[in-house]
Amino acid sequence: MAFKNYLFRAILRPMYRLYMQGKDALSAIIDVLMPRSARTMRTIARTETDIPLLPAAHHLLDTDITTLMDYRNPAVQDLIRSLKYDGAGHSAHICAMILADYLQEEISVGRSYSPREILLVPIPLHPARRRKRGFNQISVVLDRLPKRLRDGTAATLAPQVLIRTKETAQQARLPRTERIKNMYDAFEVPDKADVRTSRIFLIDDVTTTGATLASAAKALRQAGAEVVPIALARA
Repeated sequence: MAFKNYLFRAILRPMYRLYMQGKDALSAIIDVLMPRSARTMRTIARTETDIPLLPAAHHLLDTDITTLMDYRNPAVQDLIRSLKYDGAGHSAHICAMILADYLQEEISVGRSYSPREILLVPIPLHPARRRKRGFNQISVVLDRLPKRLRDGTAATLAPQVLIRTKETAQQARLPRTERIKNMYDAFEVPDKADVRTSRIFLIDDVTTTGATLASAAKALRQAGAEVVPIALARA
């Protein structure tokens, strides 16, 4: 068992991280050493047109949050779980296409009444969680958005403007009241000048109570930004 743990830490995990960063040449090796989960295999057989969309607005913890899918749907659950826990590239691609369709329309409408610079900001992981997982699933999705939504043409990808300063317990394991306490003052804007005149689309994978998005949005608003919180799915 000790040897297997060493093998994973020393060889398989670094290879997997390279794979997540787009090193497709390793994919065949990874598939042999780390077989894909059933949920990932089901998702690979789907395209974005197979994923049921249910855009909805929610008022959670005094924050307006838009969600694009219903996590209770089996196809959506497969999609999100394969993205979050398996780091599946196909899942990230589907999520990016779904998100891009929504963002392009919202950005087009927003530009007609607001001159603010538009930034796309993923909910950040704490550095310790990022090292353990090897990737931030929302950053992986945003990196697959069309170039014009990342390079400043329509919007600018800006993961650096928000950091997670508090190493919180995993939200999925906590009851509602503890989730809210868990996320209190968990985020910080390192340089307020980066966001003061911006309109930010703040993006997470799944929301339940809204605690994570509400806490992150609060930090950005206190820095002067206009914030539009979005979750790919509502649990």
